[in-house]
Amino acid sequence: MGRFFGTDGIRGRAGEFPLQPEALTVIGATLSQVLAARTGQTPRLVIGGDTRESSPWIAAAVAQGIAQAGGTVSCAGIIPTPGIAYLTRAEGFDAGIVISASHNPFHDNGIKFFLASGEKTDDALETAIEAALENLSPAPAQTEAPGSAPASLWEDPTHALSYLEFLTQHIGADLDLSGWSIAVDCANGAAAPYANIMLQALGAKTFVTGAAANGRNINDGCGTIHIQHVAEVTRAAGAQLGIAFDGDADRCLFVDEQGEVVDGDAILYAMATDADARGELTPRCVVATVMSNLGLELALRERGIDLIRTPVGDRAVLAAMLEHGALLGGEQSGHIIFARQSLAGDGLLTALNVLRLLVERQCSLREAVRGLTRFPQTLVNVPVREKRPFETLPRVAATVREVEAQLAGRGRLLLRYSGTENLARVMLEAANGIDIGTLAAQVAAAIERDLGNGHPG
Repeated sequence: MGRFFGTDGIRGRAGEFPLQPEALTVIGATLSQVLAARTGQTPRLVIGGDTRESSPWIAAAVAQGIAQAGGTVSCAGIIPTPGIAYLTRAEGFDAGIVISASHNPFHDNGIKFFLASGEKTDDALETAIEAALENLSPAPAQTEAPGSAPASLWEDPTHALSYLEFLTQHIGADLDLSGWSIAVDCANGAAAPYANIMLQALGAKTFVTGAAANGRNINDGCGTIHIQHVAEVTRAAGAQLGIAFDGDADRCLFVDEQGEVVDGDAILYAMATDADARGELTPRCVVATVMSNLGLELALRERGIDLIRTPVGDRAVLAAMLEHGALLGGEQSGHIIFARQSLAGDGLLTALNVLRLLVERQCSLREAVRGLTRFPQTLVNVPVREKRPFETLPRVAATVREVEAQLAGRGRLLLRYSGTENLARVMLEAANGIDIGTLAAQVAAAIERDLGNGHPG
């Protein structure tokens, strides 16, 4: 990660550097110049984003920079992040750009990039953009959107139709959801124009919430970060399951018919064991991050399936999948990658794959994830003033040794810094009978003493 790029592109408050018109134009121009140098021709790009009120003017500023540097841009309008990944690959664009801050509140925004392969941007491109931004002087923060967009973008509706056709006619081919009732929470985000159309086209009866975006209500009391909302709708409607998307719909979480949460770990378990039973999990491995529950690792191991762990972030997951030839990978947060279908995590695609498993096995979601026993897990966030290697912090290092001695191989302690916030994250999981809350609090207190900038949260 650099100064501006985190684990998933650039993200910050809209109107603050570098999410300001001049900087955004420089980002677009740099992207266009790098692609032109690589391909030797005029680069073609596609851009789209979520429903935040800042997304149109941010997209317009980036597009202006691309045009100034000789590139061309086609706009897909409101579209899930993986929709741009699909269009970039399927329609032969040199790169794709997504304007979104995923699960963050509306006042934040960000930029993600996809290469022609559908993979996220590489280090060389990020380095070039970082260098260009370093040469700029930040302007005063803007509290309101620019009075007029710095460039106009004509939205091509065929892009949205192309993505919907991919989902319903390719991923959902021959999938009959008649007889299924599904609660859907679109987080007032990018899934809103797609999820209900997709599911109803396949025959499902839907109960939809979070589909009335107004530019400011994205993720507000809904979506994956407020999963209890779709759980309540599922129970009230008597639906067979519920699906909640995040703001840019690159991930989803589920609830079963009783409103119990089914997260990314459980989906990886269900999909891996099903594919393995059909002899289609080759090689017999799954990729997940260091945040995935130890119970997933043990449950897969019992069935002869290896779990390969990576740092947090779907980019790290995909890199490991490509390295090992793995067909399935993802994160506990619900970001799942099915390599045969897409190199990007896609909440809508994940929903279809899970529903196909349930239809073909004629089972409920609760039955599909049976067999996964979780270790109790806790996560504590500690605000910090700087991010120094944990092993260089005397109190932290000593406390970690003490906690790991108490775990004695019956649990796992993980320390990491957030890629987008000034937070240290303490994750601890262990077998029943071990007080993980107390142990995690001890580590958090040590971090607070060495690096603290507030109180653990």
